[in-house]
Amino acid sequence: MHPDMTLLWILAVLFLPGAWSQSSSRLGAVVEAKNITLPAGSKAVLPCYSPRMVWTQDRLKDRQRVVHWDLVRSSPEYSVERVLDMSPGARQRVYNGFNKGRISIPDSAFSDGNFSLVINTVVASDKGVYTCNLHHHYCQIHQSIQIQLNVTKSARKEKRYWDGEKTVFMVLLGSSVVLPCVNRRPLWREGLQEDQQQVAHWDFQPPGVRPDKADRLVDLYASGERRDYGPLFAVNKMKVAEDAFTLGDFSLTIADLKPVDKGLYSCHLHHHYCGLYERRIFRLTVGPPLPSNPTKAPKVFQTDEPESRTKEALRHEDGSHVLNGFLPDHRSYYVQHVGYFLATFFLLAFIIVAVLVPTWRRKKRGLENKLGRSVRGNLTSGGEMTLDYTELRTCNQDPLNSDYKNNLLKERDMTKDCNKDFDGKMWM
Repeated sequence: MHPDMTLLWILAVLFLPGAWSQSSSRLGAVVEAKNITLPAGSKAVLPCYSPRMVWTQDRLKDRQRVVHWDLVRSSPEYSVERVLDMSPGARQRVYNGFNKGRISIPDSAFSDGNFSLVINTVVASDKGVYTCNLHHHYCQIHQSIQIQLNVTKSARKEKRYWDGEKTVFMVLLGSSVVLPCVNRRPLWREGLQEDQQQVAHWDFQPPGVRPDKADRLVDLYASGERRDYGPLFAVNKMKVAEDAFTLGDFSLTIADLKPVDKGLYSCHLHHHYCGLYERRIFRLTVGPPLPSNPTKAPKVFQTDEPESRTKEALRHEDGSHVLNGFLPDHRSYYVQHVGYFLATFFLLAFIIVAVLVPTWRRKKRGLENKLGRSVRGNLTSGGEMTLDYTELRTCNQDPLNSDYKNNLLKERDMTKDCNKDFDGKMWM
């Protein structure tokens, strides 16, 4: 079984009680299982769609079923050549003029399922791998059969064997051979009442009812026949589209849901001609009805605790819409946001303090260490501090001569000499 199909089986067993007892081969494979909960008074749509159940009633059957033989030659460069093809109601078409009258398939192929290829007067150019391709586009079925044909000039070398992948025919040059391709399934043969072999029906299983006691709701046939069971469809309580087989949409619509509608619904699709048997299961639960919209806004007293609600979309009398918004109703809503703001603020303050204080302490400790090293370097071995100073002499040690007392030029020269001596000692 396909892994995806196995998973669907497991889901159906776990989530839908009673589904296991309904999963017999005669009912078909469960391809979908869902739980649906809707409020009372609303409308439920249980989807059931399958493109393979689309009935187009196409009379051109050659567009639906076709067989064609292809030949793959090893030289030159593994070329592919179409040998012939055939469809119901049409003559077989041979693509190479040399093969006309020499290569054919039975005219009754689509009646008895025998699509074998007959080759008369085998030549050396017939060597290669032949493929029989069966296509049923309506039922979406495609099958292929490969046969390798080798040509020999010795009669004792003629034989047939299996090489592990395909059948190999060793044929004598100039003889005739039949490459078998047989499919006896009814799918490949004419159907007398093909349109009546497509059936869709809905079943309903109330809680506590066994699967074999489920109620039949409706039967639909591709021929247009419809059978309703009970008055639910007559009053449009339940409905399936009239053109279900045209679109392949067999969804069930249930209006004005009530608690009695609770249960297990199953959609069965049968296509006997194509060999299709599918089933979709839905567990429908009916909840409490939606509250009616009040005409006036209710008054809220300070002593009352306002109920939690959201503002729904409003519609004006002129048909315009109002944007949806969400209104906080609890007083604690604002307190919570203020608390979030304060907590964020204190957290940021704590981070700033935790970063700045250690940095300031490290800088202060560095200045103290630098000053301490400077002081220790200047201490003598006896513990006394010595200061390096430069002896300054008074520039005007000699008493000024009274002759130059009023001579401004002489006084300026003496001042220059004094400054030069002082600068030299300072830089030394």
